[in-house]
Amino acid sequence: MNEIEIGTIVLILITFVAAAINGGLGYGFSSTAVPVALLFYTNKVLNPAIVLLEVVINLYILVIHWKNIKAVFPRVFPIIIGAVPGVLLGALLLSRVDSAWVKLITFSFLLPLVLMQAGGIRRPIQAEKAAGLFFGTGVGFFYSVTTVSGPPLAVILSNQGLVKKEFRAALGIIRLSLSSLTAVSYYYLGLYQPESIGVLATIIPSVILGIPIGTYVIRKVNPETFRRICMSFDAWFVSFGLSRVMIQLNILQSPIAYSIVAIAILIDGKLLYKYFRKVAVSES
Repeated sequence: MNEIEIGTIVLILITFVAAAINGGLGYGFSSTAVPVALLFYTNKVLNPAIVLLEVVINLYILVIHWKNIKAVFPRVFPIIIGAVPGVLLGALLLSRVDSAWVKLITFSFLLPLVLMQAGGIRRPIQAEKAAGLFFGTGVGFFYSVTTVSGPPLAVILSNQGLVKKEFRAALGIIRLSLSSLTAVSYYYLGLYQPESIGVLATIIPSVILGIPIGTYVIRKVNPETFRRICMSFDAWFVSFGLSRVMIQLNILQSPIAYSIVAIAILIDGKLLYKYFRKVAVSES
């Protein structure tokens, strides 16, 4: 079995897991699938496929929660406006920068955000509209470069106290705006190539199967427990990807580079221990 076949099998499996997480949480597809998929594909090949798929996924989420759109739209509008220049700048960077450095950017920014999610860290922001514009530019840039937006969006929306249905509606609005604008930007920059379309065709069945499974599972388990476990897996994937790209760029050598994985697992293990101990105390 050659590397291309292995990459295809891994892509199918990881996108199924990512789709199940997305079905349960309303986000998490890119942050789960991208770190693993980048071990076999470049951002320039992977991103266009993921973005086109996320347009459909986010539209589906928005349709399900359409009743909550009116309540959350004024709060997320500054983020959407701020995202426009960020997306344009990020797409332009992706079209011109070496893929290895894009991977480094992806993993370096993603790991602390995922660990924040795993730890359930929340710090409400007072100047929400002004912060939304600034945050929107950052998340738009990050999304168009990496296709990842769930963890930073989940952090800020959780911080602002949005309840479950409003949280998902807000995510759907912002992520649909990000994916649509990014898809158009990629088109004008000529990033859609046959290999990207091939990747898209490969992962569609996994997504169709995974999303309803995740939606079903979240009804049977504690949503916060499900989210913490999913983010823990994300932390492991991202830290491994960061170690690999550090080796690729000769920033760190093996096995020292894999100390990043060990540190991430230790931090995440401590966070999980504190969470489950708190759950056990509350149930006793």
